[in-house]
Amino acid sequence: MKKLKIAVIGGGSSYTPELIEGFIKRWKELPISEIHLVDIEEGRDKLEIIGKLAERMMEKAGINCNINYNLDRREALTGADFVITQLRVGRLEARIKDERIPLSYGLIGQETNGAGGLFKAFRTIPVIFDIIKDIEKYCPDAWLVNFTNPAGIITEAVFRHTDFRKFVGLCNVPIGMHRGLADILKVDSESLEIDFAGLNHMVFGLNFYLDGEKINKRAIEALAGPDSHISMQNIMAEPWDPVFTKAMDVMVCPYLRYYYKSKDMLEKDLVKLAEGNVRAEEVKRLEESLFKLYKDPDLDEKPVELEQRGGAYYSDAACELINSIYNDKKTIMTVNTQNRGAIANIPYDSAVEISSLVTRSGVKPISMGNLPVQANGIVQELKSFEIMATDAAVSGDYGKAMLAMVMNPLVTSDDLAKKLLDEMLEAHKEYLPQFN
Repeated sequence: MKKLKIAVIGGGSSYTPELIEGFIKRWKELPISEIHLVDIEEGRDKLEIIGKLAERMMEKAGINCNINYNLDRREALTGADFVITQLRVGRLEARIKDERIPLSYGLIGQETNGAGGLFKAFRTIPVIFDIIKDIEKYCPDAWLVNFTNPAGIITEAVFRHTDFRKFVGLCNVPIGMHRGLADILKVDSESLEIDFAGLNHMVFGLNFYLDGEKINKRAIEALAGPDSHISMQNIMAEPWDPVFTKAMDVMVCPYLRYYYKSKDMLEKDLVKLAEGNVRAEEVKRLEESLFKLYKDPDLDEKPVELEQRGGAYYSDAACELINSIYNDKKTIMTVNTQNRGAIANIPYDSAVEISSLVTRSGVKPISMGNLPVQANGIVQELKSFEIMATDAAVSGDYGKAMLAMVMNPLVTSDDLAKKLLDEMLEAHKEYLPQFN
């Protein structure tokens, strides 16, 4: 069998141990001989800690795999079969600004939603495009698996503004929704199937199957029950009104709290801000504690504390995606990809998050027809915003950036949007050369 080379850009991420664990679990199916972890100079120390932990994990598993970790992206990419991107441009300091600055204007500050998500896209899209150029030069046959956020806007940018097509985005939110509903129903998650469709961080569960039998009514009733509020580690679990849940008649993404419960979410975020704390600062402290664990020379497995991060299970999903492409397993997974008519009321060439068949030739989105009216309106609004955001990120056009800010439903007026835009452009100018 051909030996595989995996390149991980952002290899110093705290999520990497989960990635290594995922490859170890699938070692009999994936003949990987090299895993190259690469990062930037500012991440050198973390990269070395992660690299040594990955070596210990492989040694414990009795697997002969070369773990290479350095700062040379081109070396990592040369001859790679799969490339994984898990990077954060500006690191957590930039995320802190993305959360704090909008909150100072009385607006929701969040990593992937509102003004914060817009600016993360502005910083990240040019970097992803540079990586794609290197892939086309050094490993033109490689697949790029991205779980850098905002995954939906990045996927939109790649399909809208490049000719690169061996690209697929991943998010752990559908995984969390699936696991959450299985727990509520008290069933094995492997016996439960959900048809997912929508956008990244705005995905809906449309149909539900238990051992092949459709159970839509039972699923919605369960979701409307007491203490049945599925959330993520990084989102406050504000409960949904059971009347709302039943009327929606679909499973809603936890991130929709930012849109359907904006007032409550904002008030709680402002309280945390007044206490001198935002989610990004909590994550920074969690990362510091994780890396203290990772430094332990006796640690040779993924610590359970990693699951406290909001992105738990991303990495395992990436490993399964690679496994399904390489072995043509035709696994059904929820991914970010080009729509290609799968959701009838979203443009053919737009990016969507949807249940898809994962094959050797790529991901094939499963046809879902029209999104129901109760989901379609907000999806159309956010899709228009995503398109304008990608156009602004690529062009560096101030007017398009202003439009994208105003078009986002979490920003409330054009006057406020302009002030916020100007302050955030200044705060992040180091990472926004296209606007300079």
